[in-house]
Amino acid sequence: MTRTFLLAATAMIALPLSAQAQTKVEWWHAMGGELGTKLEEIVAGYNASQDQYEVVPVFKGTYPETMTGAIAAFRAGQQPHIVQVYEVGTGTMMAAEGAIYPVYQLMQDAGATFNPADYLPAVVGYYADTDGNMLSMPFNSSTPILYYNKDVFEKAGLNPEKAPETWAEVEEFSKKIIDSGAANCGFTSGWISWVQLENFSAWHNQQIGTLENGFGGIDSELTVNGPAQVKHWENMKRWQDESIFQYGGPVGGNDAPPKFYAQECAMYMNSSASRAGVVANAKDFEVGYGMLPYYDDVEGAPQNSIIGGATLWVLAGHEDEEYKGVADFFSYLSSAEVQADWHQFSGYLPITTAAYELGKSQGYYAKTPGTDVAIRQITLNKPTPNSKGLRFGNYVQVRAIIDEEFEHLLSGGKSAQEALDAVVERGNALIRDFQDSNS
Repeated sequence: MTRTFLLAATAMIALPLSAQAQTKVEWWHAMGGELGTKLEEIVAGYNASQDQYEVVPVFKGTYPETMTGAIAAFRAGQQPHIVQVYEVGTGTMMAAEGAIYPVYQLMQDAGATFNPADYLPAVVGYYADTDGNMLSMPFNSSTPILYYNKDVFEKAGLNPEKAPETWAEVEEFSKKIIDSGAANCGFTSGWISWVQLENFSAWHNQQIGTLENGFGGIDSELTVNGPAQVKHWENMKRWQDESIFQYGGPVGGNDAPPKFYAQECAMYMNSSASRAGVVANAKDFEVGYGMLPYYDDVEGAPQNSIIGGATLWVLAGHEDEEYKGVADFFSYLSSAEVQADWHQFSGYLPITTAAYELGKSQGYYAKTPGTDVAIRQITLNKPTPNSKGLRFGNYVQVRAIIDEEFEHLLSGGKSAQEALDAVVERGNALIRDFQDSNS
């Protein structure tokens, strides 16, 4: 018995020191399915590339569940090192003073090579403070684009290689498609709040809220009830009545994708990260890609779209050596090779210019036409105070209000002006609640 114990102890001593001394870094994330499998593959690649640190990915459910769980864990002193938070949680995370270790400070303290200029401007702008300091590390950033059915376009006598550029063309093309019998509706859309209000406003260089859409301080207010937004929602109601548009439901609009896959609707607006699902489900037709439509009588349009997806926040309360591991992992995650591979697999944007350039040199965009639409759209122009994103407290709940008021519009219960006025009034009440609790 004693001899067996001594042999085991000797074997333990003989193990490489690195195997015993690896510093663990815990990453809570919200990616399930194939994306979760790919994320774990990326982590495994990092862990195999060095022997000082071990990143441990932990799936924690949906985005809201992951963020809520991380906040609760922090209060209990059991927080992970890294948590993946969706873009509308940015304001909440920023307000959590003492809980966050800003990425720019982390990288500086760890002595890691880090240059915000390496990242796409629209990505940096969304997750930076007013001085341009990056607060969190971009990971899965997306932006909405237009998908269309080339076969239906051809049957309707339209050029299958030409996506509509303006909303007038969307209406014109839709009428031809319906009249020809090629499909029952012109277009559908996921995420009404994100695509048909937030991105619509940025794409038309229209203010979403005061103080640079909330970037300038938490005491901002929504202003999405202006003439351009009202005009668009009026049209959305009319197009629904004329079967040009079919509503895909609240929140993400889960009923929208099947309408496109079944060739019921010829066009579909949703995240660039939906591309893998679109390609997998569009089994009987060829898919085309285009930028979001715009109104050519709105000055400043098209401007640039804004991102969705999520970013990685670092939570305070851990040891310096563990944070060095976080910084080292972030450097690996931002490398051109890792980002290009992640982008090409998922449809999310490459977060760095180097990753985009690598994809071009690999011939990826030439071999897979349309995959660069999102990048060209989000970098079309330098972001303005109206188009760099939005940052409001309690915005998850505000999005629910947007969905409710849009449904009031479609049911005929409210006009576009009344619905958007209600979005502003009800949304601002929630934002003020957030201000009061964080002042």
